[in-house]
Amino acid sequence: MLKKYPILKWTLISFVSLLTLLVIFGVWFINLLPLDEMKQDLSTTMVNDISYLSQNVISKRGKILAVVTSKDTMGISGKPTGYELTELSRAYYVFEANGFEVDIASPLGGKPPVVIDGDDMGIYDYAFLNDSIAQYKTSHTIAITDVVAEEYQAVFFVGGKGAMFDFPDNKKIQTIVRDYYQAGKTIGAVCHGPAALVNVTLDNGQHLLENKKISSFTNEEELLLISDAKNIFPFLLQDKLTSQGAKFNKGAMYLETVSQDDNIITGQNPWSTWKLAETMVKQLGYQPKYREITGEENAGKVLLTYEKDGAEKAKELIQKLMIQDKQPLDRTLIASHCAIAVMKGEIGRFFGLIGLTSHAKSTAEQLK
Repeated sequence: MLKKYPILKWTLISFVSLLTLLVIFGVWFINLLPLDEMKQDLSTTMVNDISYLSQNVISKRGKILAVVTSKDTMGISGKPTGYELTELSRAYYVFEANGFEVDIASPLGGKPPVVIDGDDMGIYDYAFLNDSIAQYKTSHTIAITDVVAEEYQAVFFVGGKGAMFDFPDNKKIQTIVRDYYQAGKTIGAVCHGPAALVNVTLDNGQHLLENKKISSFTNEEELLLISDAKNIFPFLLQDKLTSQGAKFNKGAMYLETVSQDDNIITGQNPWSTWKLAETMVKQLGYQPKYREITGEENAGKVLLTYEKDGAEKAKELIQKLMIQDKQPLDRTLIASHCAIAVMKGEIGRFFGLIGLTSHAKSTAEQLK
């Protein structure tokens, strides 16, 4: 039959060859990942296992209110949502380690829905799940209407797509944001958390966001993951912030970007949480306690260097971090950005990031 239809023959040969190449490439790509590290079981991590939390404990300096969403679905789409665990857990421990007790509130109170992404979980996040005090607070959040705002030095709005639905029009949230801003108290918000800042009018009639430098989850980040986001959400957050006068500060996709405008501190996405929380501590008048930078954060630095200065500078930073500074580097984050490049159709960038991942692996092998 193949002799009768040579086009079919060569089509079949081409298909099999392509499939073989894809399998070979897939196996090679998987071998670039730190498979031994990925197999480590961090699920039993406790607070006492983390020196940042258990050693050189700082006396209490006051209280910070963290606010999470109560929404469990994205509007009429029915898609599940909630607050992002990593955005709460990491900020929670930065605040606690720096002497601030953290209370957790939500629009409805009680136990709000949570989003746990296993690929993003680290030791702090698992410690949070095993922390009986933290888990009691997340299971018994204070209803926002019952919050006594005067008890807190700062407020932090946690991200999660549900915040787009129950933060913007909540009158108590608007009052807390307005009063804190006018009193000079610290206001922080990350990812979709800045939805709490929209629709806030100051006593002088001016919109809170007018001429403020603000970051949040961007349109580009939203639409890459949810193509019909414009139909699901009441608005795209970047558009809403901009329409209300904000000077939107857009950083690289899925990488750390933090903006500060006086006492308002905002972060673009989950990877901005560490820096945002420590910036809030500085705004409160304290030098943040020393914390070992995570491998994920270092990988973020490498990716930002790649975006701004190119592959060679990024490789130089890998060498410096891993060999000279002996710091961890999570190359799975670099590899995940290869997938993002494919989703965006950026083939050149895909191969550039593959090269960075390979360089990080070879550098790790030098240290063995």
